[in-house]
Amino acid sequence: MKIYIRDAQVADAPEIAALHVRSWQVAYAQLLPAAFLASMSVVERTQRWQGILAGAESLTVVAEVDRRVVAFVSYGNCRDDGAPTDRGEIWAIYAAPETWGRGAGRALLAHAVERLAAAGYRETALWVFAGNARGRRFYEAAGFQAVAGSAQRFELGGAMVEEQQYLLRHPLPRGGGFTMTGEHA
Repeated sequence: MKIYIRDAQVADAPEIAALHVRSWQVAYAQLLPAAFLASMSVVERTQRWQGILAGAESLTVVAEVDRRVVAFVSYGNCRDDGAPTDRGEIWAIYAAPETWGRGAGRALLAHAVERLAAAGYRETALWVFAGNARGRRFYEAAGFQAVAGSAQRFELGGAMVEEQQYLLRHPLPRGGGFTMTGEHA
């Protein structure tokens, strides 16, 4: 699978939205009520992504295979109250379920972390559902570690869920910036 990574454009919003909804419906099928997942609207999500991309609320990058968006990552400043100013955050990262385990997510995560490190961030945070074992393994394989005591519980779609924060401390650059280990594509 040949992966092409590029910055997202507003015109990508419908593909990003459809992928976002489909990923949630598959990845969280055991964590969230089926009715809630079925009610997710690609139209509403498209409008939301158009606003995010047009307003540059975060940096968003897509992975394409055969000119089709198969994954995306959105990242920027850490949004947590009281977070250090040198902490970036992966706001969202999703891949089409049929491409899981094929490298697009790893390539995008590495890209985002490298960009954050190059911008001067000393660490990158993200939040993941505690019950998302696949997601947790993915982040742990990339070097992220769960932050003790960071779990937060909240209601989503009629179910109580728990999120866990993960953190990756960037090594001090040695002339060439930060590079994650592992396969990128």
